[in-house]
Amino acid sequence: MAATSKLLLSDQVASGMKNVPSNYIRSISDRPNLTDVHISSSDSSIPLIDLQGLHGPDRSHIIKQIGQACQSDGFFQVKNHGIPEAMINNMLRIAKEFFKLPEEERLKNYSDDPSKTTRLSTSFNVKTEQVSNWRDFLRLHCYPLQDHLHQWPQNPPSFREDVGEYCTRVRGLVLRLLEAISESLGLQADHIAKCLGKHGQHMALNYYPPCPQPELTYGLPGHTDPNLITILLQDDVPGLQVLRNGKWLAVNPIPNTFIVNIGDQMQVLSNDRYKSVLHRAVVNSNKERISIPTFYCPSPDAVIGPAKHLTLDHPAVYRSFTYAEYYQKFWDRGLATECCLDLFKAD
Repeated sequence: MAATSKLLLSDQVASGMKNVPSNYIRSISDRPNLTDVHISSSDSSIPLIDLQGLHGPDRSHIIKQIGQACQSDGFFQVKNHGIPEAMINNMLRIAKEFFKLPEEERLKNYSDDPSKTTRLSTSFNVKTEQVSNWRDFLRLHCYPLQDHLHQWPQNPPSFREDVGEYCTRVRGLVLRLLEAISESLGLQADHIAKCLGKHGQHMALNYYPPCPQPELTYGLPGHTDPNLITILLQDDVPGLQVLRNGKWLAVNPIPNTFIVNIGDQMQVLSNDRYKSVLHRAVVNSNKERISIPTFYCPSPDAVIGPAKHLTLDHPAVYRSFTYAEYYQKFWDRGLATECCLDLFKAD
């Protein structure tokens, strides 16, 4: 096992690292500048939306809130979302347990081949990056669940059952949100879901180890998500930052909530009405951090373009394309602050 002992960042850190290795150090102009970050308060943070009445008399009010958040922030938080607190806590526990497994057990899942639908890796794309990111991750495709479950880790012992149940519940939340977002755009409730072909869902279990010099590197640098919509579960350690009005805003975790953010495909479908916003993950010197984003996306052959209803008063901003074409360009470019969307503008 000696030859593979440094494949994962977490194992390097555990071996007593005192300084950030050179391949993680960003150029001076590309560092997080942690002193120039706004700390969110109840007044300044991204909107927190209560979904309690989404299927009751408050539906129109909640849909309006969701629409405003998609338009002005690109991010919002949700509570009373229907996913039990016990399931949320269990998911965070399982993720932590997985990353604490012995090295040889975790490495059974390791691959730097992005086409693998279940894989453990580090950074973002180790084959093409000039500078690495301070994270390890386990990537899981999870819809249709039965197509992927048998490839998932078997340790911890309840991993497949518990994570599978969580994926199913999160998908239900996504579909409810997509109906609300469709209606907020003045579209039929099923419009967005119908655009996604057979649908796709995958998730990442992100592990950010403590970093001896967090000002030199990123967990993930600023990027927009290439998918449709992301549902983020995170533990109680801050790390997510969102770009608002040219300033980075630190989003403090709220227990038993999810963070929802609009991805590039939603910006296209909404004909630029809703924004896919730059966000990043920073690290700290004291605590490890776990985050679990679920990425909901079109199937690769789905054709994405602005909804026709939204091009009547405003010409289409983007040409139509397949999600496979979009994702390939995103992957080839890596995490770049310039959004991939610019490559798909209409003539």
